[in-house]
Amino acid sequence: MKTIILSITVIAALLFGTKSFAQDAKEIAYKVYNRKAPSNGESDMTMTLINKKGNERVRNLHQFFIDLGAIEKQIMFFTAPADVKNTSFMNWTYEEASKEDDQWLYLPALMKVKRISSSGKDNDFMGSDFTYEDMEKRSPERDNHKLIGSEDYNGESVWLVEARPKEEGQYSKRKVWISKSKNIPLKMEFYDEDEELLKVLTITKTQQIKGYWVIVSQEMKNVQKNHKTVIALTNIQVENGTTEEKFTQRVMERGL
Repeated sequence: MKTIILSITVIAALLFGTKSFAQDAKEIAYKVYNRKAPSNGESDMTMTLINKKGNERVRNLHQFFIDLGAIEKQIMFFTAPADVKNTSFMNWTYEEASKEDDQWLYLPALMKVKRISSSGKDNDFMGSDFTYEDMEKRSPERDNHKLIGSEDYNGESVWLVEARPKEEGQYSKRKVWISKSKNIPLKMEFYDEDEELLKVLTITKTQQIKGYWVIVSQEMKNVQKNHKTVIALTNIQVENGTTEEKFTQRVMERGL
C-alpha cells in the first residue's frame, strides 16, 4: 500500500546480476519504488508519540489514497484528540522524477490550507519523529545508490543498500534493509549532515491483503532525542472504489 509513510518505500528491492554494484543498487531501488500496490483504498491510523520518559500521546486519523498513474494522492484527517481534531494533510507524488511532491496542511484554528514549502520539508510532521520529507515517495533518481551486501534480518533474506542524496538535504545518507521476497524495506537508518546516526525506522508488521503486501505497523525512533513515533493501521480497505474527488483542498477544509 502506498500510504504515509510512503516515503518509506523509497530506496530498494530485488535485482542482482553481473553489472556494477552501483547499477544493481539502482535497479533494486526501482523494484521497491514500483512494487505492486493497490490503486486506491483507505484505513484508520493510530499515531503514538513516546518521549524519553515513556509518556505517550495518542492521535487517531483516517486516510485515503489513490494511484492515477501519472500522480499518486494521499489525504489524511486527524479525528482525535481534541487539540488536533479536524487537522488534515495531503500529499501528491508525481511520476515525473524531477517534479517534487506537493504537500498541504490544514489547521482548523487558522481556517486556512498551507502549502508546505521545499525549505519546510525538514520540519517535524505534527510533533512526530517523521518529517514532511519522510512522508514523500522519494524517486530513486534523487539519490546515488550503493549495494552493500546481502544478509538475514529477522528471519528474512534482505539486500542492504546505501542511498546518498544527489542534492544537499537534511540527511547525508540512508541505509536500507529490503526484503527480497516482498520488495519492502524492513529497516532504514537516517544519518545527519555529520554522518551520525539520527533516526531508525523499523517495520514491525506487514500483511498481505488481496495479494498486496501492506506495511501495517512501523516505528520511527530519533536516537539523538530518545523519542519515537509508532504508527499502526487498522480497518484497511484496498480497491474499495475511492475516487479522485476526495483529494482536494476543499475536502481538507470540510473534513470527513
